Amino acid sequence: MDPPPASSWSIHTRPEIIAKYQILERVGSGAYSDVYRARRLSDDLTVALKEVHDYQSAFREIEALQTLRSCPNVVVLHEYFWREDEDAVLVLEFLTSDLETVIRAARKSEGGIRCGEVKRWMLQMLSGIDACHRNMIVHRDLKPSNLLIGEDGVLKLADFGQARILLEPGYAPDGSYEQSTRSQANANQPPEGIPEGGYSIRDGSMSREEYFRVLDEVKAKGFDKDTNAADGDTSCLATCAASDIDDEVLKASYSYEQEDEGDKVGMTSCVGTRWFRAPELLYGSTDYGLEVDLWSLGCIFAELFTLQPLFPGSSDIDQLSRIISVLGNLTEETWPECVKLPDYKTISFNKVENPTGIGACLPNRSPSEISVVSRLVCYDPARRAMAMELLQDKIFNEEPLPVPLSELHVPLEKSGPDEDSGGWRDYNDMGSDSDFDEFANVDVVATKTGSFVQFS
Repeated sequence: MDPPPASSWSIHTRPEIIAKYQILERVGSGAYSDVYRARRLSDDLTVALKEVHDYQSAFREIEALQTLRSCPNVVVLHEYFWREDEDAVLVLEFLTSDLETVIRAARKSEGGIRCGEVKRWMLQMLSGIDACHRNMIVHRDLKPSNLLIGEDGVLKLADFGQARILLEPGYAPDGSYEQSTRSQANANQPPEGIPEGGYSIRDGSMSREEYFRVLDEVKAKGFDKDTNAADGDTSCLATCAASDIDDEVLKASYSYEQEDEGDKVGMTSCVGTRWFRAPELLYGSTDYGLEVDLWSLGCIFAELFTLQPLFPGSSDIDQLSRIISVLGNLTEETWPECVKLPDYKTISFNKVENPTGIGACLPNRSPSEISVVSRLVCYDPARRAMAMELLQDKIFNEEPLPVPLSELHVPLEKSGPDEDSGGWRDYNDMGSDSDFDEFANVDVVATKTGSFVQFS
């Protein structure tokens, strides 16, 4: 691995870090963060040191991981270092593999991933997302490379640099407030604004109806500026995980202005990785909720079943085109609220008479497997199945049953891009773009209110 530029080696000059950790090697690097494998001197524990050069990403990741510290399917934040005029350094548990590596290895082997293994991966993902959503945390960048896996087969959600907490500190569904406790031992104080007690929902569970009621209250009140960094002036690709990072990762920067209306702070639609981005985001929504994670989860499930990405779009418009070819045109019949999307009346596609449907994308899969993906990959966010619902789905009680963790196949060595894939596996190179030139059949029609773009 090439030596990093001098500016990324600042972690080696910080006495409070090198007094506790031996930095072994850099395992990931990008424009906004560097990840190192290190050894904790007190007990020889291998950890990941994530030096984050972007304030908002660091703020969000610390905030989310503190809240989710007791979840077995979320990466552990051991401690962090953050002082004025210095980058934040997060000390995370070091996990040897990720779901992207599992899928790559399965593509090269006969038989793919056994159904019982797929179900165990699914259950672990659902457990992690359920913990996030019970605490009203939207991850906003779910993809296989952000699902890290330990040698014991435990899968953990990672890379919370784009996450947002949709509740104020200690908000409970009945409107009262409660703060959980957090030990501050061996951790520097967070920057002002991160609540010491984290966020919690008092009873630990919410029904579908309760969730939508709470989300409506949150949207009506607006996101709390003091406890949630706004989405403005940040990159969509401002983080990197503790897994291998390709050289092209994080080269592009996409900046967006903060939407500020009174006391409300909007959220950017440029979140997540294109292949896993919900259609409401592709249409420019800044008023969305946890359901964007559910769409991403459905795309990941489909990829586990087929070992191929469900919607591998080459641009945002191509992404929408691929989705519409499967689900049909987005209309008020499929989602009554779609007309409120910022770009809905600007971008239009020719009518798809015979959409292929999710089933055609999942050949040789059982009705239960197709049903799980269909309940997540649908236009209307309110119709997407919540994680807590899917954890009780009948698929997990059908033969073959989910295998024990000990029977999961976990490749311990990272694999490079598939030689026969043409590089399609580079999730991290899927930023937002508006390159319409690559589409031959594009009509731009002038109207009284502006321009209307039609794609065939």
